[in-house]
Order: sequence, then structure tokens, then C-alpha cells
Amino acid sequence: MHIVHPDGSMDFLATSPHFAARSMPINKLPGHWVLASAGKRVLRPGGRELTNRMLNALAIGSKDNVVEFAPGLGVTAQIVLDRRPSSYCGVEREPAAAEPLQQRFAASQVRFVQGEAQKSGLTDGCATVVYGEAMLSMQTPEQKQRIFVEARRLMGPGGRYGIHELCFLPDDISPALRRVIQAELSTEIHVGVQPLSRAEWTALYQQNGMTVSWTSQAPMHLLEPWCMLSDEGLRGGVRIIFNMLTKPELRKRILGMRRLFHKYEKHLGAIALVGTVKGAH
Repeated sequence: MHIVHPDGSMDFLATSPHFAARSMPINKLPGHWVLASAGKRVLRPGGRELTNRMLNALAIGSKDNVVEFAPGLGVTAQIVLDRRPSSYCGVEREPAAAEPLQQRFAASQVRFVQGEAQKSGLTDGCATVVYGEAMLSMQTPEQKQRIFVEARRLMGPGGRYGIHELCFLPDDISPALRRVIQAELSTEIHVGVQPLSRAEWTALYQQNGMTVSWTSQAPMHLLEPWCMLSDEGLRGGVRIIFNMLTKPELRKRILGMRRLFHKYEKHLGAIALVGTVKGAH
């Protein structure tokens, strides 16, 4: 959840705690810029805990070739690289994101390329694992499908595709309530938000030749103080609290988003899924 482009990729500059605040009034910033301006680094719906669960389910090992869509600041990339896969490739739209990441993670088996989540430019069947986080929920149904098609193209039989996204609750949520939540989220966050239910996320896998082998859900606690401390650590948590206390407009925006998450806590959560490619390509 950084600067989200139509293809699902994100701008590196938006993740700077100071860039967004200098460029646009806080009350006009997209929600992910607001959080970045406060110093928040982990911007996944289910926090670091759900990310770790997804990575455990992907079971990345030394024989895996991994592709990540829109790695952002590289928080999840670092966790993946600690598992020592055979290779890792991060696909970023903007050179301003890819180049600093390549410098940070300089290694022969690690590369960051400029490309789109829907059109990475990588070769067919080059990956055993593909994953992306906090990006599909911001896409139209057509874009979601294109990104799934690209993930499927990159994997051979047995490949695993993991996602970590927003989720409507329950599966049979009324269409009217769904539209209300989407509208309020989009207005508050200043970015179009289109989550899916668990059944709908699962259907996307099935439509693209994959079987969902694992799923896990979590409450939308991204902006709860205890969750921020868990995700960001003591120093990061203190930084965010200090910025909120000293910047009234920043505090107003973050608390507004938090109130909205509370308002719809029974109908909006975080979900992670892993799908496995079936049969031959």
C-alpha cells in the first residue's frame, strides 16, 4: 500500500516518511502516503504476522526461484532472502524503487527489475514461487485477473502463488453493504479500494488453473497501537506516536482511518492465500 499504479506496482518515493508531506497537504494524501509520512513501514492488512504465515505456507527453500510483485521497501524481501532461495526477483514499475533495492540487496542471486505486475517481462515458467501483498485489493476486477494470469505464466506445474490482501466478511455480505464500505474506504483513504470475499479470492485461483492449498485470515488491526509496536518494533512505534502527537493533521487522518476500520471490523479483514499450479501448463 504505497503509491499504487494501475498495474499494482508502487512508487518508492511514496514510502519516504517526508516525501509525501512535502509534496501534498496531509488532508489530500492517499492513506498509504499518510502512514508512510508517520514513519510506518509495514503496510500489509494483516501485519507482519500474516505475512510470516503466508511465507511459511509458501515453504520457500534453497531450490526455489522466487518472484515478488511490487516489493516496495523490501520488508518482505528481506524475510524471504533470509530463507536463502536459489534466486529472487522483485518486479517494480519505477526505477526509483528498483535501483535502491538492488543496491541494498546486492547479491548474485538477487535482482530487481523494472516491470509491471501484469506484464513483468520475465520468461515463462521462470519461478517456483510468486507472491504479492497489499496490491490486488486496489485493482479493478480486470486488473486482478491480468495479474493472476501473469503470476500463472511465470510458474510451472507445482508452482505456488501467495497473496496477502483485504477481505470482505462474511462471504455472503450483502451487495449494498459492500458498496457502502468500498465507497467509505475509497473516500477516507483517497484510493479506490475493491476487496473480495474469501470465496471470490479462491475463485480467482481456480479460474487460473490453481488450487488453493492454504488460507488464513486476521482482523484488520493494522492501526492498533499494539499491532504497530509488533510490526515496527519499539523504536518504530515510538517514531509513529511522536509524529502523530506533533502533527495534528497527520493524527487526524490516521485516527480517521482507524475509526473506519473499527466501524466495519465485522465486515473487513485481512486474508492470505496460497495456490498451487495444477497439471501441465
